[in-house]
Amino acid sequence: METDNEACAMKESKRRERQSSSGMYSSRDIEALESADSDIGLCGWMLVILSIMLMILTLPLSIWMCIKIVKEYERAIIFRLGRILRGGAKGPGLFFILPCTDSFINVDMRTITFDIPPQEVLTKDSVTVSVDGVVYYRVQNATLAVANITNADAATRLLAQTTLRNVLGTKNLAEILSDREEIAHSMQSTLDDATDDWGIKVERVEIKDVKLPLQLQRAMAAEAEASREARAKVIAAEGEMNASRALKEASLVIAESPSALQLRYLQTLNTIAAEKNSTIIFPLPLEMMQGLLKH
Repeated sequence: METDNEACAMKESKRRERQSSSGMYSSRDIEALESADSDIGLCGWMLVILSIMLMILTLPLSIWMCIKIVKEYERAIIFRLGRILRGGAKGPGLFFILPCTDSFINVDMRTITFDIPPQEVLTKDSVTVSVDGVVYYRVQNATLAVANITNADAATRLLAQTTLRNVLGTKNLAEILSDREEIAHSMQSTLDDATDDWGIKVERVEIKDVKLPLQLQRAMAAEAEASREARAKVIAAEGEMNASRALKEASLVIAESPSALQLRYLQTLNTIAAEKNSTIIFPLPLEMMQGLLKH
């Protein structure tokens, strides 16, 4: 538990350092901006009053300019004289803006997927592989996504490509082929931490395909075939050894019991007769042949 708390504290401190060095707004900064309507100054308030008067004078036509609709999966960030309006993101449903002084940006809050183009990566054991993947993410904080980044989608795509190369560069080929889930989880954690300042939540990362050079594929196929042939030879040798043991035991039993040899002889004749051959040669015992030769 203490380790998790320390990790969270380190993560938060690093995030604050990034925000202070890059000039990004944190969630608290955004809340302060949203509550700072009084900072528009005297001229700003005069423009707001003039905008309200213009709206009243042009009723009911101005209603169509002032009332906006946000869909269920969207949020609207309203700017009044360039500042984020108090209350944060609006929606879903109807919201009201003033003509001339207010503007707004719609942000899609649904989960977005994109493919990571195939990346040529040099692994830890100096093998070049081509790896691609897919990323699932969504906007978690619409205000941060608008205030801190010009294009959150493009930035997330570029960051996913560099993260894929960086993570795979620390792995060898065997780890890339066998530990895809671990690599995907590591990428997801890294991306989620890096995009947190943009109001982005990376939900999932998957490794789609790992393409090896053709020469390496042939070498691995030859190695696998040689391994299979070796196993087949071992199995065949074990079978021959077991068969020889069984024959040895059978010969010992037959040597101890001559009647068993005669029974085997009759079984062999029965098998030959069942094959329906036109010519059947009956082997005679050696003792009978010697008796015939004497006469």
